[in-house]
Amino acid sequence: FRLRRDQCQRDRRQTSLMWRHLASNALTFFVVALLLVAGAVAWGARMYSEPGPLEAAICVKVESGTNFRAVSRDLEAQGAVASGAVLRIGADYSEKANLLKAGSYLVPEAASMEEIVDIVTRGGQSTCGTEVVYRIGVNKTVIQVRELEPATSRFIEVAEFDPASEETPEAYTRVTGEADTRYRVAMAEGTTSWQVVTALNAMSSLSGPVSDIPAEGSLAPDSYEFKPGATVASILERMETAQDRILAEAWAERAADLPISTPEEALVLASIIEKETGVPEERGQVASVFVNRLNKGIRLQTDPTVIYGITKGEGVLGRGLRQSELQRQTPYNTYIIDGLPPTPIANPGRASILAALNPDDTPYIFFVADGTGGHAFADNLADHNRNVAAWRAIEGQQSGN
Repeated sequence: FRLRRDQCQRDRRQTSLMWRHLASNALTFFVVALLLVAGAVAWGARMYSEPGPLEAAICVKVESGTNFRAVSRDLEAQGAVASGAVLRIGADYSEKANLLKAGSYLVPEAASMEEIVDIVTRGGQSTCGTEVVYRIGVNKTVIQVRELEPATSRFIEVAEFDPASEETPEAYTRVTGEADTRYRVAMAEGTTSWQVVTALNAMSSLSGPVSDIPAEGSLAPDSYEFKPGATVASILERMETAQDRILAEAWAERAADLPISTPEEALVLASIIEKETGVPEERGQVASVFVNRLNKGIRLQTDPTVIYGITKGEGVLGRGLRQSELQRQTPYNTYIIDGLPPTPIANPGRASILAALNPDDTPYIFFVADGTGGHAFADNLADHNRNVAAWRAIEGQQSGN
């Protein structure tokens, strides 16, 4: 009996040792597994956030209705990510897997998976691909087709044409049928409201032609992105709102003792400055000439106002002014009228508005072209006459006389 009892005790001890051994092994396995999982998570998190393998920027297209699995395969194929699985897990963990936005996106060099997920779920800000730009200029409107070059992250021109006189290139026809093509209207400084409306009405990408011409000077020269089918009126409204804001801000910061009393007069003066010089550095000097003449009661005597009195802003005169036109009585002939004409003569840009309201402090009351694209300025008639003679000589050389 005693032998059986001792045997049972030994068996119990062995069983207990066995279970303790198994428990110890299980705990060790669990700890090792936990460490492996933690290591894998840390490795995946590091891979998700560290710079990616891209050596040059690429464009990635996200189709409407697609999912992250398809996008991750495309990114892997283009060498943007090392592991599509890690990309998908990261998107799931950050709760962005269901936030894909259709479009074409620029993925920059060395972009991390985290940055890529943000790009394709945020939408808009990194859009790449093709854009059509309608450039409304003083002399004509041209259409440009531009494509993004991922390697440089810059748009390059692939086609440009005058829709009024040239055949439509294949590049334009092709891209206007693509859903992710972007569209912009780029309005140049110095265009008239009639020119802008005429150009917008002719654009096939816009709807709802208008007949009413906005007040001259009320449209802000700038670049305006739009969706195909947008109305002409909606583009004009954005241009007017922008010009109102620019004028209000500039008026609030105007110099003291200006010979103009209202924002509307500032817009008239700015439009004359805009038409008189295309050299940005000269705007303040040109503005000072007109301000000095207004302060001294000297007539402005500027050709662009006379031209506007002839054309009413409907197109370009296309020739020099005749003596009879310089002597003709119109509200815009500043060789005859005192002070400013009744309205702006074009749509001035922000820089010309700022120059009109904060002109340079100079004694100048004359200027004339100097043959370099700029002007020669003078504060007395004798110097001005010498500058005029120099310009006439340059004109004679250019015409071969």
